[in-house]
Amino acid sequence: MTDTVRQPVDASTPDVTQAQISAQMEDAAQSYLRGLADHGRRELHPRLDYPAYRSSVLRHPTKDPVPVDPEGVELWSPVFGERDVAAVEADLTAVHAGEPLGERIVVTGRVLDAHGRPVRRQLVEVWQANASGRYAHQRDQHPAPLDPNFTGVGRCLTDDQGWYRFQTIKPGPYPWRNHRNAWRPAHIHFSLFGTEFTQRLVTQMYFPGDPLFALDPIYQSILDPAARERLIASYDHDLTQPEWATGYRWDIVLDGTRRTPTEEDVDA
Repeated sequence: MTDTVRQPVDASTPDVTQAQISAQMEDAAQSYLRGLADHGRRELHPRLDYPAYRSSVLRHPTKDPVPVDPEGVELWSPVFGERDVAAVEADLTAVHAGEPLGERIVVTGRVLDAHGRPVRRQLVEVWQANASGRYAHQRDQHPAPLDPNFTGVGRCLTDDQGWYRFQTIKPGPYPWRNHRNAWRPAHIHFSLFGTEFTQRLVTQMYFPGDPLFALDPIYQSILDPAARERLIASYDHDLTQPEWATGYRWDIVLDGTRRTPTEEDVDA
């Protein structure tokens, strides 16, 4: 079957419109569905080369991975122990002198393997924008206010049942210059380490009902609808704390057919 694809957008053009990006995303989605009907092969992770995500055209891998000695890599990697991860690091609202601005939330879930078994003592790191949609990073210079009481980074270890838990502020959407009037849906970045620093996985968690999902080429670069939905947390009213914080649950599956899409999977 020959696919009809619209003319690709020039990655150097500053005035690419949302309509052009949306057309590219629709072309990729329809091509995927046709291929799924013909061959039945699902794509459960982001495409590394996804033209609507314009910078991926220039930076996605084009050559086979180069094998390296994992022990040699680890000699240059950080080393930590369980005593190095303090409980307060899981509360992103409590590490400054004052209260951060925004909607206080609790995010929790379990890290599981393909058989539903808990992954214990997993290092889970998070980072995010503040309630105004701005990162505490020198490269983020868009005109939204910084919050002196919110840095937006935290970490914890999963317990014996595979649970992690963070208290934080719900992040805001932010512009990202992929095209004219491009905005990212609100999200939290997650990083998970296994037993070695060469086993790192990176992914993103989104919030339910975000109107920017259909317009965002990073979210849409996962072409399988069911896989995309696994990145969306669920609101949990039992987790919500009266007069304090709303609650969201998001489980992370590391392998198998129900695994959570990640940014580090070479099979994408």
